[in-house]
Amino acid sequence: MIRVELIQMLRRPRTWITIAALNVLPLVVAILLSVTELGPRPGTGPPFLAAVLSDGSLYPLAAMGIVLPLFLPIAVAVVGGDAIAGEAQTGTLRYLLVRPVRRGHLLIAKLVSVVAFVLLAVVAVAVAGLVEGQLLLGRTQVGGVVSISGTDLDTQALVQRSLLAVAYVTLSMLGVAAVALFFSTLTDSAIAAALGTVGVLIASTVLLGLDAAESLRPFLPTRYWLSFVDLFRDPIRWTEVVRGVLTQASYLVVFLAAAWASFATKDVKS
Repeated sequence: MIRVELIQMLRRPRTWITIAALNVLPLVVAILLSVTELGPRPGTGPPFLAAVLSDGSLYPLAAMGIVLPLFLPIAVAVVGGDAIAGEAQTGTLRYLLVRPVRRGHLLIAKLVSVVAFVLLAVVAVAVAGLVEGQLLLGRTQVGGVVSISGTDLDTQALVQRSLLAVAYVTLSMLGVAAVALFFSTLTDSAIAAALGTVGVLIASTVLLGLDAAESLRPFLPTRYWLSFVDLFRDPIRWTEVVRGVLTQASYLVVFLAAAWASFATKDVKS
């Protein structure tokens, strides 16, 4: 079942169209930074942008930062929301459950497929960002890559921190996927499940900007999304990163459990 779901995910044109679309905006930004004077000169301006302009090897960091607040979560919400609700909407869910397949196994297979999409999308953005950064922004520093803090990072440190950043962003999006999968078990409409997930993320973003919701901020799903930037400081600032991991892990566990409970008792009519 898992193998079938993975093959179907990889064969869907939607998968590759979505991943290609995610890489459009980072590419446009890289082109603008390379051919215009929109950005500050290397070594000046905000530390994050200055570090990226100083060395294209850090552009994957910028690329993930560009797609993370909006485009990547929406893509994950659509894919996760379609997992169960999409089958119900097309009338194939009943057929799948008539076969000797337990609901738990089907849910796990759908989850693995969504996880694979999230990982594929994040890695694609990071790799494309690296290529774009090297080709369009190049390197202006001799020796190691300059961190956001202004110190040099050797190649090994850069690779290790980049892998940690990819893992962190992937975990953040898995929290979104868990919410989407839960909504997908509640409705027979894939669009409704995706919109419900996006609604949760919008509410979280709005609450982050309200002083009255200050006590809720540490628990909001979008609170620590961009904390992966701290991995490229020297030394690494682990506080926000660890909080982000714990927050996303909590959402992942809670909403996956809720999805399982909902799907186990779901009255399948189509």
